Amino acid sequence: MPAKEELPSTIRRSPKKAQDTWMKAHDSAVQTYGEGRRAHMTAFAALKHSFEKVGDHWEPKARKGPSDQGAKDRSGRTAEGVDANASKEHLQKVASQLGVTGRSKMTKQELVDAIKKANRRATAKARG
Repeated sequence: MPAKEELPSTIRRSPKKAQDTWMKAHDSAVQTYGEGRRAHMTAFAALKHSFEKVGDHWEPKARKGPSDQGAKDRSGRTAEGVDANASKEHLQKVASQLGVTGRSKMTKQELVDAIKKANRRATAKARG
């Protein structure tokens, strides 16, 4: 099935470049691995190099790179599109955009977790 038909809702609400990145990676992964979960995971991994999830959509990162420690430690844990390698100041700015309260007293990991939670809420609300 063409990637355009499988485009997740969070990516449909994102810039065209994010959509194109996901679709190109997905189509390539389908040729390599076949249709299914692995193709989707590959497409999201490609997207996370240049974009981060903010609320119910994806926004360009200031610089390219992996978004979460899962890319390094292979534990399977991810930051769900949050740029966990970004500076604390960047994470506080994203948390501010999402209306996260208490962000000024949070550690970097607490900010990542709070942004993940806010992103899940925003996506659920957009789908609702």
